[in-house]
Amino acid sequence: MVEGEGIDFDRWAVILCKPDAVARGKVQHLRWLTEADFLLPLHAALWQSITALVHRGDMVDPVTVLGEAQHRGVLTGSLTPKDLMSLVSTPASSPEYWGEKILQRALLARAQTVAAWITAYTDDLANTPHQLVTGSRRALADLNSLRTRWIRATAVPPTPAESRPARHGQPPRATGPPPQPALTTPRAHR
Repeated sequence: MVEGEGIDFDRWAVILCKPDAVARGKVQHLRWLTEADFLLPLHAALWQSITALVHRGDMVDPVTVLGEAQHRGVLTGSLTPKDLMSLVSTPASSPEYWGEKILQRALLARAQTVAAWITAYTDDLANTPHQLVTGSRRALADLNSLRTRWIRATAVPPTPAESRPARHGQPPRATGPPPQPALTTPRAHR
């Protein structure tokens, strides 16, 4: 991954939550994207602000995003209200595409982190095999939750199952040997 690539993805990810994207209902379909997936805390906070507005059913436009960002303490010396207004006023591109890219980058970064954790577990000679297995499973569980979100985000929606034609007449009979009459033999009396 190129050094500036993550920042560029985050910039585009903030663009995916522009008011026109929200008006088209795109953010509601990106439930699998969380603030933890963003590289920069600023972009994570902006995403959280916009999704909070959507969740409450409030109108989402640059002014309400600015108000929510101020309420959450996002505006600092590095981000002025003017910068935020210009950031959220830029026309949006495909939210789904950039959301998937953000999630893909987060998945790769988390896999790298998990690999480092497992390597640290194996390099520590004080760890028993049980501790190594337990620590590795915990690290992989964290990665698996992100992988599950990735699969849900990129899965092709299932097509509606075609309805089966209705059957006419009686249901088919069970297969097997035909029924046999009971044997009637005289019993021996004592």
